[in-house]
Formats: sequence, structure tokens, C-alpha cells
Amino acid sequence: MTVSPGAPAPPGAVPAPTLGARVGPLPGWQVGTLVDAWEESASARTLVLAVPSWPGHLAGQHVDLRLRAPDGYVAERSYSIGGPVTRGPDGVPRIALTVQRVADGEVSTYLTDTFAVGYPVELRGPVGGWFVWAPDAVPAPGEPTPLPGPPVLLVAGGSGIVPLVAMVRERRRAGSRTPFRLVVSVRTPADRLFVEEVTRTGTDGVDVTVLYTRAAPLDDGSDEPGPARRDPGRMTPADLAAHGWPAELEPACFVCGPTPFVEAAAQMLLALGHDAARIRTERFGPAGD
Repeated sequence: MTVSPGAPAPPGAVPAPTLGARVGPLPGWQVGTLVDAWEESASARTLVLAVPSWPGHLAGQHVDLRLRAPDGYVAERSYSIGGPVTRGPDGVPRIALTVQRVADGEVSTYLTDTFAVGYPVELRGPVGGWFVWAPDAVPAPGEPTPLPGPPVLLVAGGSGIVPLVAMVRERRRAGSRTPFRLVVSVRTPADRLFVEEVTRTGTDGVDVTVLYTRAAPLDDGSDEPGPARRDPGRMTPADLAAHGWPAELEPACFVCGPTPFVEAAAQMLLALGHDAARIRTERFGPAGD
């Protein structure tokens, strides 16, 4: 039972927050329910939503979330889907979103701090058909396994890793042999997301390198991914040349992160000889709070 803001709460009731208290989808929207959640870092949270009418999605797509207050105020934000669709014990499709808390952000702080299991949310999706990756075709029984597709280079800045990890997870789910390289730039070790997955470098055809801009971990022989360590600093063309794919292999390149990071990374790839038609970018800015 949910209680409207300002109403007295009977025993056992879940008080509704001001934002997100009203749910009533318009055409094209549907209602999802939070069924699980966990912290990915001190400032990021993964949300698992049960969505009964979910049509399926491709790795790299996103959803729009709509939150409405009792006074009619509406806030909408877009969040990348973090992996393949799953199903709960009841057979209802589930999708996972990872939300990075933004200081003073009205939506991200609600989703990371207040949004509780059992709460509903309006959503629309999947959205986007450009920034997507699909695995090799699955052969029919008795047919030969197809050759791996062209190599894939994933370049992430901060929480821009979410749709790229979705591609890694889809590759793993499909049993694809397409070689992947993932280069992640974060401020500090505490800012990493999906730590367990990004430390499994090289174990299943996915090579991972983590670059730090503010503070790097101590050289203590820990499970830090990447073939080499370097001092903290912004990502450089030399980093992409060392840990990405050579342009002559014609890799499919996906870059996601804050706008300045994406623009810089795309320019680096072009300077390294990568074909602009094979570079796909997705960016987010201050409005994504």
C-alpha cells in the first residue's frame, strides 16, 4: 500500500515520495515495478524493473523514465539498459538500469536514494537503433559456426560504461566469438562500476583496460585489469593505440560518456586512422540528473 504525501500513514504502509507518487501511463508508456536493487559504487545503483509488456531490446538501447508528482510536475530522464532481458520466477520480463547519482539531481537522487522495491515507475522503450551491437548469427543445428564478426572497441567515460557492458553481456549470452576490447576511464578506483566483470579481463575474449584520471590503485599485485599501469591522467591517443584495435582491422567502435570525453575520444580515434563511419557515439550532459 502506498500513501499519498501529506496523508497519515497507517501501520505497515510505505510512504510515497513527492516525485514519482503518481503513476498513470500515456499511450506508448507502460508501468514497471522495482523488484531488486543494489549498489554498484558509493554513487551508483542498479535497478531491476519488472516490465510485463516488455518487447525485448538490443544491447546499447535505453529507456525513458517518467516521474510525476501529485501537483502534476513531470520529470523525464533516459537510462541505458545494462544487459539482456531476464525473467523472474513469475515469468515477467525484467530489465536492469544503472543510475549514477548526480549532485543535486532531482531524478538521480530519487532513483538512487528513495526508489524502493515495490515502487512503480512509468517507462518507454526500448529507444535507439544507432548505438547498438548484435552478436553473430546463431547457426541452425548441423550448420557450421559462423566466423567471428569484426573486432569491437568499447570506450567508456565514467557511467558511460553501462551500454557497453550491456554489449559485453550480450556477447557472453550469445556465445559470440567476436573479439572485444574495453577501455574505461574513471576518476578513482572507487568510481568503477561492474568491478567483478571488468576485472575478468582476457578470460573470455574480452580485454579490459581501466585508466584513472585522478588517483590510481597502489601497485600491490591486486586484480586490477589491463596489461599495463600508468600514472593518473586523462586518456590519450597513446592509450587508445596501445589498448584499442589497430585501424587496419576495421573495428566497430562504440564511445559513451560525458560530452567532452566522447568528443575527445572520437577525435583520437579519427587521428589514429579509424573510419568515421565505424565510430558510433552516445553522450550525456548535465541535464541527465
